[in-house]
Formats: sequence, C-alpha cells, structure tokens
Amino acid sequence: MARKSLVSTVSDALLDAIVRGEIAAGQALPTEAEIGAAHDVSRMTVREALKTLQAQNVVRSLPGRGTYVNPVTAWTDLDPILRATTEGAGDQSAASQQLVEVRRMIETGAAALAATRRTDADLDSLEEQLGRMRLAHDTDDLAGFVGADIAFHDVILRATGNVFVGVLFEPLARVMLVKREQTSAVPQIQVNAIAQHALILEALRSGDPERSRIAMDDHMTQTANDLKRFVLGGG
Repeated sequence: MARKSLVSTVSDALLDAIVRGEIAAGQALPTEAEIGAAHDVSRMTVREALKTLQAQNVVRSLPGRGTYVNPVTAWTDLDPILRATTEGAGDQSAASQQLVEVRRMIETGAAALAATRRTDADLDSLEEQLGRMRLAHDTDDLAGFVGADIAFHDVILRATGNVFVGVLFEPLARVMLVKREQTSAVPQIQVNAIAQHALILEALRSGDPERSRIAMDDHMTQTANDLKRFVLGGG
C-alpha cells in the first residue's frame, strides 16, 4: 500500500505541475532521476507514476528522448481533464464554452424525456427550487442560488427515469459547481436564469417533450450568451 501511495503522490504532483502550466503541452517532463530526487522516491516509483499519466494520455514517452506533455484535447481520462478545467492557470474560456456545449447535448434530451415521465412530486420539487433561487437572488445569497440552480437540474435528470443520465452527468458536478459560482455572481445572470428556469418548469408541466427540449435549449443559449457577455468579455 505504501508503494502505491507513493506512486499516486508523485503522479498527482506531476499532474498538478502540468495543470498549473509549469510544464506546458509539448514540453518534456524532468528526467526520472530529477523527479525521483525531488520527491525522494526510487526510479521504479517514478516509472509507475509516469505509467499512470501515460494511461490517461496526459503524457507520452518518446524512446531515447524523454516524456512529453500532451495537449488537454488528447487526454482520455475525465479526472485530469476536470482538474485542468477547474484548477488550470490558462485561459478558461474554451473550457467554459465546451461545458455549456456538453450540457446542451445532455440536458435538452433529458428535458424532453422528463416531460413524458415527470410526476407531480417532481413538479413540486422544481417549483420549490425555483422559489429558492428567487429568494437567494433577493437576499444576495450566492451559495443558496447556486445550490438551488443545481438542484433544479438534478430533479430533471432524475425525472427521466434513466439511470445512465445521472451516471454520465455526475462526474461534471465539480466543474459545474465552480463555473456556476463564477457566472451566478453576476446579478443579471441570476435574473436571466430565473426567467429561463420558470419557462422550463412550465414546459415540463405541459408534458410536451418538444416544448421542454426547446425551453432547455433556450436556457443553454442564454447561458452561453451571458457567459460571453458578462464573464468572458465577449460583448
């Protein structure tokens, strides 16, 4: 167990350096000897740590030349990607926009499916979360607003009755929380979000899947526009 812990410690430290931009895409990692000396571990431990990053496609090994960092777009494991998008030192605009794109793909379909399967209890829960959003906005409670916003969408995902939807969406929870805290800090974005959530609720209440899909799609469009205008400075 101790050796495994050391391997994890070294691989995490290297990933942190990559995420912070200390070792950029295309650059070589320090040599195995340098990494071992920096962390006071054996070369075998360093090699196992590098294998972990290679398995995630975070780095690639070039025989005789060293180990190099791959661009984030080539990474194949969700955890390091989430770390890069929440903790990375570089420009986060692309990651923020891509997150909205992923949400649009998943949540519009979820809304359409939920419209045909939601229960009265689901509608009551959505009404409750919308009320919490309004109260949090009125009382300048950012954490409360974000919590209610996330809970509103969680109700819709559960209302689909499809266990795979929640499983697919759950790993995004951490990065979504961080991004929502950034965007919802803008009062006008809160106002827009409340209006869009009210329309989604009414669409789901109607039981019309296409109307619900469009309402969620409109919300994603509003979210993307607000992100560009108020957060990323896109005008």
